[in-house]
Amino acid sequence: NPIEKLDKAFNNKIRLGIMSALLVNDFLDFKALKKLLDVTDGNLASHAAALEKINYIQVEKSFVGKKPNTKYIITSSGKKAFSEHLDGLAEILKSTNM
Repeated sequence: NPIEKLDKAFNNKIRLGIMSALLVNDFLDFKALKKLLDVTDGNLASHAAALEKINYIQVEKSFVGKKPNTKYIITSSGKKAFSEHLDGLAEILKSTNM
C-alpha cells in the first residue's frame, strides 16, 4: 500500500521544503534556507528542530567571525525516509492515472 510509505513528518509544507532543499544541497545555512522557503525565523527554527529530533537532519552551530551560523544537513536516515515518502507519492500518482 503506497499510503503506508508516506511519513507524517513531511505533511507540513515547511518540513517538505526543508527536506527537498537539503536533498539536493550538501548543506544550507539558516539564512539561505529561510530565504529559499520564505518563512519566518521562528517557523524555520521550530520545523528544523522537529526534523532534528527524529534524526532526519543534523544541525551544526558555529561562528563565522563573531556572527553565529547554523548549518543544516540531511542525515542518511532522513534521505531514506524522504525517498520512501517520494516513492509513495509517485506510486499514488501512478495508480490514480489509469
